[in-house]
Amino acid sequence: MSRWRVLITAPYAMPVLDRYRAELEPHDIEVVAATVHERLSEEELLPLVADVDGVICGDDQFSERVLSAAPRLRVLSKWGTGIDSIDREAAARRGIRVCNTPNAFSEPVADTVYAYMLSFARHVASSDREMKAGQWRKAQLVSLGECVLGVVGVGDCGKAVVRRAGGFGLTVLGTDPVEPPADFVQTTGIEMVPLDELLRRADFVTLHTDLNPTSRHLIGREQLRLMKPTAYLINTSRGPVVDQGALVQALQAAVIAGAALDVFEDEPLPAGSPLLSMDNVLLSPHTANSSPAAAERVHEHTIANLLHALEDGVPSAGNA
Repeated sequence: MSRWRVLITAPYAMPVLDRYRAELEPHDIEVVAATVHERLSEEELLPLVADVDGVICGDDQFSERVLSAAPRLRVLSKWGTGIDSIDREAAARRGIRVCNTPNAFSEPVADTVYAYMLSFARHVASSDREMKAGQWRKAQLVSLGECVLGVVGVGDCGKAVVRRAGGFGLTVLGTDPVEPPADFVQTTGIEMVPLDELLRRADFVTLHTDLNPTSRHLIGREQLRLMKPTAYLINTSRGPVVDQGALVQALQAAVIAGAALDVFEDEPLPAGSPLLSMDNVLLSPHTANSSPAAAERVHEHTIANLLHALEDGVPSAGNA
């Protein structure tokens, strides 16, 4: 009988599950893989956790109820960065370590933001659709150097976005409860302003905040009405940071020009969502983080975090 039993629920680990088994089984760890498409709900987790010592998880709903049903659980090793789906206070009360890989996907996420901005500024998607429909229409385009970029949340991902802005000649505004380092401000030329001012001035607003009680629905009806009617909203952070119903209404009423969304309040995005039929919306299935090099780093850190917590409890660099 193995010393430890580890449940794997992270979707990104499933294609390389044999690698996880090969690295964990020599440590006397039995690996159990769940069936998961995107993430597991509280109800789906409850029958899986009673006899596990560790979990390599994705954005699964590790609520207090789930943690209470896992008396042997010692560690939740998150595949990636965001841990908002884990009740960290309940985990702490039970002595359960919660580990992640900070700054795991900042670079690919920043690339995705610029892909969205360039598509909107240069009408890439709409021109393609029109050409294929037999239309020859020369729309009025803009250069990014003529635009103001507003970055909401100047943490790791936000900083990666800001660092790229100089190459495009963008004017950059930022807002964050924590002031960025003075040398970063000086080097990048970012102007830190309150959220309302950023929303009024920016041509592109990109969100890079984690999900917590103060950021849930940070962008709602009133915030959208502060934005320019020619402005675009980009969300590659967490779906509930945006009030999705309010966003749909704002897009339908042309309160803003468009939106690009990689994350949603409900994932996968329901088939009946109005967002799916809007030409002024760019959508992707939570893939802004996709990068083989970044994924490799996360594989390594996730396994190392799990082993540290199970075998000797030595704190690792990836701890949240």
